[in-house]
Amino acid sequence: MHSDTVVSLPEAIERYVEDGATVALEGFSHLIPFAAGHEIIRQGISGLTFCRLTPDLLSDMMIAADCVDRLVCSFFASGSAGSLYEVRRRIESADPRPLAVEEYSHHAMTLRYHAGAARLPFAPIGSFVGSDIPGINPDIRSVVDPYSSKKTYVVPPLNPDVTIIHAQRADRHGNVQIWGITGTQQEAVYAADHVIVTVEEIVDDEVVRSDPNRTLIPAHAVDAVCEVRTGAHPSYVQGSYDRDNAFYREWTAISKDPARLQEWLDVHVRSTRDHTEYLESIGHDRLRGLLVDPRPSGVVDYGRRTQPSEGSLK
Repeated sequence: MHSDTVVSLPEAIERYVEDGATVALEGFSHLIPFAAGHEIIRQGISGLTFCRLTPDLLSDMMIAADCVDRLVCSFFASGSAGSLYEVRRRIESADPRPLAVEEYSHHAMTLRYHAGAARLPFAPIGSFVGSDIPGINPDIRSVVDPYSSKKTYVVPPLNPDVTIIHAQRADRHGNVQIWGITGTQQEAVYAADHVIVTVEEIVDDEVVRSDPNRTLIPAHAVDAVCEVRTGAHPSYVQGSYDRDNAFYREWTAISKDPARLQEWLDVHVRSTRDHTEYLESIGHDRLRGLLVDPRPSGVVDYGRRTQPSEGSLK
């Protein structure tokens, strides 16, 4: 871990994400690291192998910005709001250029991260029996189970050069806390060589220590922590702001028109200096409409060992 864990997002991306790298940006409908993806676009990083369960709007944006040469993914979707037209153009028509794709299931992608995190040569998976997916992906292979002598499929480990996630909060050491829906963040973090975490808030050590079970990612696995408020927009952060459903619906028309898509990237990403300027371009009235009311989950008493009074021990 780098000695200076708390850095700005532009500095973290410049330090750890290089042209041609394999990067994973994870968050399962919730806590999607859009701000980090936008910063990759701003810095003009290219030739990436982009790994993500459910390639969604973020994938569409980064591919349209020519950051991505290869997509490793499962379940193409736009948050149930329409189609990903930039992804479709690349795959269906090689327009404006082809996109290499490795397709898996959600389970297979998770197992790939598991195998990568454990430094295993592969992970067995039973759900591909009878599926068509092995026929389109030569990296899904079959082996003989040494215990039953039956055929089983296996998938290779996935070890990103960099994994990037978003979370509610972290301390300055890099202990990261998440609540609400989680995906494969923990597996993807442990599988990676370097890890960048963007958070809504950097808090004092005592806040993290007061509720240790929410620490999904410990500090020893994190290279950089960046405070990036509203860093998951247009996705959502449990307890902070709701998903911008209108944006997801609007994206279908934006991405369907290549010129309009490039204009959106120019206005909201390429011409903005940082995430703060991106939020200004989106509009604070719109963002205020996404704020949520408090709903505390209650207080958990972890207990503390009772200190014996002086002279009570023999």
